[in-house]
Amino acid sequence: MVCIDDQDYFNRVNILSRQNFYEINLAGPCGFYCGTCRHYLARAKGLLNEKNLKHGCKGCRIQDKDCAWIKRDCALVRKNEIAFCFECRNFPCANLRKLDERHLSSDKISLIDNLLKIKKIGAEQWLKEQEAEWRCPKCGGSICVMDRECYDCSYELE
Repeated sequence: MVCIDDQDYFNRVNILSRQNFYEINLAGPCGFYCGTCRHYLARAKGLLNEKNLKHGCKGCRIQDKDCAWIKRDCALVRKNEIAFCFECRNFPCANLRKLDERHLSSDKISLIDNLLKIKKIGAEQWLKEQEAEWRCPKCGGSICVMDRECYDCSYELE
């Protein structure tokens, strides 16, 4: 489990203060922006029943869940030895490439491209860009990348 007092961990993910921990939590180690995840949004907005979900998510880092896609198969991420997959000498590994292909196909996003951008501009700036990119054009709410729908006003992306 990630310890909030672990200064080395915070430095690796470009965090300047403890207040930013909850924001940085939305930058998954694999490059997924958790702020667009149906499980995160449904929990955050009290829509679990409406979306037919049993469990929500607080984000990969804060929940320290056993991510079936990366953490389960990567000891470096699981043990918090790296904050993002791009820090690994095997980047991008077969596991990440498989996950990237899935997200490219279903969500039209590339985790590998996201990770390269995080490496270039830093996690905090990337998160700001992601929040703006996935803001509903109708109400300013949160768009779910999986459902292509705003979880605030039900606006659907084309």
